[in-house]
Amino acid sequence: MTQTPPTSPATPTSPPRKSRKWWYVGTAALLVLVLLGVGIWYFVFRDDAPEAVDIAKAGETAQESGSRSSSSLDGTWTIDPSVGSFSDFSGTFVGYRVQEELASIGAKTAVGRTPDVEGSLTIEGTSVPEAQFTADLTTLQSDEGRRDGALHSQALESDRFPTATFELSEPIDLGKIPQDGANIDVDAVGTLTLHGVTKDVTIPLQAQRNGDVIAVTGRLDIPFADYDIDQPQSLAVLSTDDRGILEVQLFFSKA
Repeated sequence: MTQTPPTSPATPTSPPRKSRKWWYVGTAALLVLVLLGVGIWYFVFRDDAPEAVDIAKAGETAQESGSRSSSSLDGTWTIDPSVGSFSDFSGTFVGYRVQEELASIGAKTAVGRTPDVEGSLTIEGTSVPEAQFTADLTTLQSDEGRRDGALHSQALESDRFPTATFELSEPIDLGKIPQDGANIDVDAVGTLTLHGVTKDVTIPLQAQRNGDVIAVTGRLDIPFADYDIDQPQSLAVLSTDDRGILEVQLFFSKA
């Protein structure tokens, strides 16, 4: 019998050159879309709001600016705009933090701050009998100029109500004279005037003394309805929370 020689396996045929070309084009296009998506997420969808106030960071600024003065704490301390810088939020400021929903973007944290703050506090032994500060709301700055412009006529209506003020109504008991560089937690009981409305409030504060500079930080929840603040209206803003956070970071030097 005649044996049929074994057949060799078929040699795979290479895809036509034209098919390979479109495969390369498709792969490159997919890669571009992926990179574009990552870029859009990074620059638009990420919430890159400035960090909340932090007494540890404020204390570092005070330490860099303060001298090792051994003078008594007793006396009047005034807000010192020369400590730190507003450009990196290491200096004095008062501001807001509000959650908002933006069209085609989603949830974002809106943060606006002003460095234009004046005020003072008085220390007598282990007590702070007097303290007050005033913030200029017309110079609030956020990462969006249109938001800043809208606040002049909406929500805060800073053209009508240009300032926010706080005045201590009860002495703050420090318990003991704080050591240099040590954090202390206190409650400041007083009156807050915002949007033309004055309310009794208690602001939880943290403070740290470094030589001849005192750093103070605090946050207070602000229900908009309590201060007759209407939520802002804009085609770009789908909604905002019905409350916000008042943030303060203050640096005092002895007068």
